[in-house]
Amino acid sequence: MQTPWGDVAVSDAHVHFFSRRFFESLASQSGQSAPQVAAAVEWELAPEDPAELARTWAAELDQHGVAAAVLIASVPGDEASVAAAVAACTGRFFAYAMVNPLAQNASIATGLHAACLFPAMHRYSMDDARVQPLLEQAAAQRCAVFVHCGVLTVGVRRKLGLPSPFDMRFSNPIDLHAVALRFPETPFLIPHFGAGYLREALMLADLCPNVYLDTSSSNSWMRHQSLDLKTVFRRTLDTVGAGRVLFGTDSSFFPRGWNREVLEAQVQALVDLGIGASDARRVFGGNLQRILSKS
Repeated sequence: MQTPWGDVAVSDAHVHFFSRRFFESLASQSGQSAPQVAAAVEWELAPEDPAELARTWAAELDQHGVAAAVLIASVPGDEASVAAAVAACTGRFFAYAMVNPLAQNASIATGLHAACLFPAMHRYSMDDARVQPLLEQAAAQRCAVFVHCGVLTVGVRRKLGLPSPFDMRFSNPIDLHAVALRFPETPFLIPHFGAGYLREALMLADLCPNVYLDTSSSNSWMRHQSLDLKTVFRRTLDTVGAGRVLFGTDSSFFPRGWNREVLEAQVQALVDLGIGASDARRVFGGNLQRILSKS
């Protein structure tokens, strides 16, 4: 992709893969059919074959000049969808999947690049003994661990009138401190700059060199702290450097597709900060490729 720093191989660290199983999960909770759910939120219903959705995403990324992307299976038990996507488009995608460590027989599917944990959603502390087996499995499989902290809202649930009984007591990045120290070879990925816990996320990352921050979404949490994106990037780069920042968009559904506006806002913030070409290439794709090649 052409950028102010020249040609950059952009890799998006945060794209939700809303498979047919995702729609069916919402349908079962709302008492509707999957097509009715899609119509209610004005989204395109995912095809039954996840490989077809993967090819749609690949074509969408081609239009924007994006080299690769993480695809996140966004309901527990949907690992097969992202695995099929990776297989359908060799070398194009990385497979992440939501896992609830409190679920019976919770495990990380072979081949996943990262297990996604949502402590506030499933109501547990990262230091809970019940999470330990999953962390040990991630370490054994050289799998990264994505941990959503801070403000957690799921817009599609709100549109469908579904409750979201999340518990923010479990959303502080500081909860990862002892965990990240116990597993120093495991990359821990914190999306959205900590989603409202920027200070705590930076404290954690400053103490734990295996913690990385993902820049995805509009980062609307900034309004709670009178911050702008340029300031957020400056504080992050000053604390952890360009080597532990992962560009992401939080793109998710069609017909919207890939959210280029997020890229443009982040590019402008980093241009304003005077970031150099080498650091820009790391942030916009190099770091992700390096981390996941080791995972």
